[in-house]
Amino acid sequence: MQLKGKTILITGGASGIGLEAAKQFLANGARVIITGRSQGKLDEAKKMYPAITAVKSDVSDAGDAQRLFNQMQQLGGIDILYNNAGVLTDPINLGIANGQHFEDAAYEMNVNYLAVIRLNNLFIDMLKSKKESAIINTTSLLSYVPSLLEATYAASKVALQFYTKALRKHLQILNSSVKVFELLPPLVATEMTTGMNGKKMTTADMVKAFITGLKKDQLNIRIGDTKAVYILNRLFPKLTFNLANPKKSYKVIAS
Repeated sequence: MQLKGKTILITGGASGIGLEAAKQFLANGARVIITGRSQGKLDEAKKMYPAITAVKSDVSDAGDAQRLFNQMQQLGGIDILYNNAGVLTDPINLGIANGQHFEDAAYEMNVNYLAVIRLNNLFIDMLKSKKESAIINTTSLLSYVPSLLEATYAASKVALQFYTKALRKHLQILNSSVKVFELLPPLVATEMTTGMNGKKMTTADMVKAFITGLKKDQLNIRIGDTKAVYILNRLFPKLTFNLANPKKSYKVIAS
């Protein structure tokens, strides 16, 4: 995948992985547009990297998504749609009926899965019109092994993984030039993972590996520990589950 000269739209691009990706895509000669819900964070990102175009937009809102598409048309269109925006709610005991748990699960599914489908549907014809274009969907290491503490988050990423595989095949059948990448990060040191234990990859290292995979046209970009989990889960699923869910997580659930 050639990045120089491409226009890339990054959802959730005002902080964390999205902002680091914006920085590194700029360094590779791409034109970068970021979106996010916080105007303050977008303004800070713009100050850090003046070459970025920042647009306030909530991917979970249908009206915002349509307005975002209209704005991209006015700016001349995009070549790459990077669906980076994602949410993770507080863990809730699945064994106890709880209305908040359902609301949080619906929120995760809306942002992490349904919003991606909405944006892809809006932009697909634009991307098809390009000589070389791409959709990048961000799933997770937890697409391979469930987490007891982030169960509904993991479920939303599994749904996105299956959809991504199907979308890729549909476009291949239609002889479309649109490439569909699945990015599978490990645990990365971001604001979203602040309270989590375990080895964390830096955003800089994660994005560097991600861009390397893009340039090599690796459609499934497994980074860091995700590579090991992918292989281990195929050979020893029970062991992998236990490694991903240590006994200390049982204490959190029981408390």
